[in-house]
Amino acid sequence: MKNKKVLVCLLTAAMTLGLTACGGESKSQSKKEKNEGYDQVTYAYATFNNIPAEEDLDTVEEAINEITRKKIHTEVTLMPIAIADYSNKVSLALQGGEKIDVYQSMGDFNNYVSTDMAYDITDLLKEEGEGIVDTVGEDWLAACSKEGHTYGVPTMKPVALTPMVIYREDIAEEMGIDMSAVSSMEDMTDILKKVKESYPNMTPVAPVQTGEIGVSVNYGEIDFLTDDRYSPVGVLEGDQLEVEDLYSSDVFREKCELVRGWYEDGLVMKDAATTTSMAAELMSSGNYFCYIAAYSYPEEDTAASLQQQCGTYPIGAKIIGDAYLSTADLNGLSWMIASTTDVPEAAMKFLDLTYTDKDVINLLIYGIEGRDYVMNDDGTVSYPEGEDASTVPYTAQLSCGTLGNFFLMHPMEGTNPDSLEWEKEQNETAKTSPAMGFTFDSDSVKTQYTAVKNVISQYLPGLICGSLDPDTEVDKFVQALNDAGYQEILKAKQEHLDTWAEGQK
Repeated sequence: MKNKKVLVCLLTAAMTLGLTACGGESKSQSKKEKNEGYDQVTYAYATFNNIPAEEDLDTVEEAINEITRKKIHTEVTLMPIAIADYSNKVSLALQGGEKIDVYQSMGDFNNYVSTDMAYDITDLLKEEGEGIVDTVGEDWLAACSKEGHTYGVPTMKPVALTPMVIYREDIAEEMGIDMSAVSSMEDMTDILKKVKESYPNMTPVAPVQTGEIGVSVNYGEIDFLTDDRYSPVGVLEGDQLEVEDLYSSDVFREKCELVRGWYEDGLVMKDAATTTSMAAELMSSGNYFCYIAAYSYPEEDTAASLQQQCGTYPIGAKIIGDAYLSTADLNGLSWMIASTTDVPEAAMKFLDLTYTDKDVINLLIYGIEGRDYVMNDDGTVSYPEGEDASTVPYTAQLSCGTLGNFFLMHPMEGTNPDSLEWEKEQNETAKTSPAMGFTFDSDSVKTQYTAVKNVISQYLPGLICGSLDPDTEVDKFVQALNDAGYQEILKAKQEHLDTWAEGQK
């Protein structure tokens, strides 16, 4: 049970996802006609679980409405949506006039704001969202703001990403490798060589995804300033509000030189820059020792959640860097109110309950006690005997890190009680970008962005996976970037950042 919960929460830390509507306008309208005395709010949420039958969903909906009728004079229509088509379906629904009042950004925050699909909730938060403000805090809300206006609310969950090595515990123990001494990518070199020497047919390092073996999560205190971390164009490093050229920096060249050495020594998958195979799949084959990625959970929980994915081999996790928070980490998984809503106040009131009311959020996640889940004596929950997530009438448990306030949810059976405190501490103590709240509007350099991204796709995967020699290719890469308009983008970003910073004074 623990594995399922943590796994999906891990996956939702860094994803851009999609939605398929269930329910929809006809259900919302019929409910409105039936209960005209209450405000009607449609809540569209992504689920990783099965879409429940309508009668089973209605039961959960009614249990929630027993609370909302009394507390906020509102009835809620639940719209659980399959994750695969999320962004596309929500966008089409909003454009087509379908009733959706509250929805998730799922990586599309900037797009929803720029296309006027998001309601300006600045005043609503003050009037009806005090619980959200108290729970999330002004600093996190700033990540969902643009030009002084707030358009979203970050999900309250473990957010701060921490670089980790995910590795085969059995091999480490057999060879007497002390993983506790590892604190950086650089510390892995001798270990990887030792593994290769003992297991010559094994490739020590698997890519976490196409064109990435862990470099992008190990640059240090880097804010990618609205860009994807896997193809950034102009970044901030440290505490200075100065847009920097990452690809001309010492840290970039040093990481490229490191992985080039790994590549030449046979320590890295040769086609890591182009393979479509993912880390868990490769690890489950038994032909790899480790991979490097970033997660938001303690080492023990991270390892446990990945165990089933990585096959029958015992899996360990070791932190090799510090957590860091930037704007995209927070607004990428945020809640928004539709600009088309006819009940903005009611929508905000219900959204507030998902951050403050334990009964509401647990109904949304777990469904009906006794039918969909059972409470254990230790305060944890589990599925009824003989049931699991695929057979109970309702559950959104696999969406645990995407709805409202994660810290109000009942813990699943097997969850380490100390984990929650660790996760809260990471959120509170993680280094935060000085540009928290800044989003870059790239319209003025749209043409240059297209050309630069093409250059990045040509060079970057090979450089950070070791197949391209940094001694010759980094300079070629930088020159090609500049020829494509790279410096113009950096200049535009700096100008926008300066304007934003001036407005913060």
